[in-house]
Amino acid sequence: MNENKTNINWYPGHMAKTMKQIAEDLKLVDIVIEILDARIPISSQNPQVHKIIQNKKKIIILNKEDLADSKESQKWITYFNKEGANVILCNANTGEGANKIVCEIEKMTKNENEKMAQKGRIGKITRAMIIGIPNVGKSSIINRISNKNSMKVANKPGVTVQKQWIRLSNNIELLDTPGVLWPKIESDGVGLNLAYTGTIKNNILYEEEIAYSLTKLLVTEYRNNLITRYSLNEEVVNKILENTKMEENEKIVEIMNYIGEKRGAILGGNRVDLEKVSKIILDDFRTGKLGRITLERVK
Repeated sequence: MNENKTNINWYPGHMAKTMKQIAEDLKLVDIVIEILDARIPISSQNPQVHKIIQNKKKIIILNKEDLADSKESQKWITYFNKEGANVILCNANTGEGANKIVCEIEKMTKNENEKMAQKGRIGKITRAMIIGIPNVGKSSIINRISNKNSMKVANKPGVTVQKQWIRLSNNIELLDTPGVLWPKIESDGVGLNLAYTGTIKNNILYEEEIAYSLTKLLVTEYRNNLITRYSLNEEVVNKILENTKMEENEKIVEIMNYIGEKRGAILGGNRVDLEKVSKIILDDFRTGKLGRITLERVK
């Protein structure tokens, strides 16, 4: 098995249209809420959107924080704070952290609203836009911070029927946007990170190649997680990795075979079913069964 080269290049028409719409809608909002995957904060950040946001006030939601390495998440908070963004750790599935979003919007706009009130202008509506790539948990977060039965705000000048405005409180409205990727993912690392987390589907990259690359990364950064989850013998793992007669890719495949043996993923002729092993590894990572793992570190 060889390491996969992503070379992912696609851009459906609806994505191009969405990017254009986001650029236009930025003129209507005061704050941008960007949802990122806490395990891959940079890879899950659309570089095109990041570029057009420019000087807008920004809240970054590091979602799926329950799946990420908590020590690394704290480093990412510091990183984004230095970039001028306010950061909230969130688990959209349980709602943890979601209640802080409205409070953060109110805190960020407090001074401006007080100044407006002093001038006799009360009741100013703060408008926020929420963005995020597919599979990052944007819909779940919206459901957490808004009443699912809340009425969408009526049409107003400059607001087309297609825009999904949701009222979060008496003075905060949220503009939903479709999840969108970017035209070409040139970095193999970014492409694989998106594949590991399920953002890029298996018809773009082969599942076995994705699992191979993930196993290689985990062997280096989170070896104990693999050993614990699959009840591997640490001495056996180290012996495989220290075998000077094996190429690196052979060592990773051998560890995948070892996992397959432990999981009973065996075909006729006592052969390991690498397809099944790949599904097991990827599913265990995506559901947190491999433990709290962050694939991107602050440099």
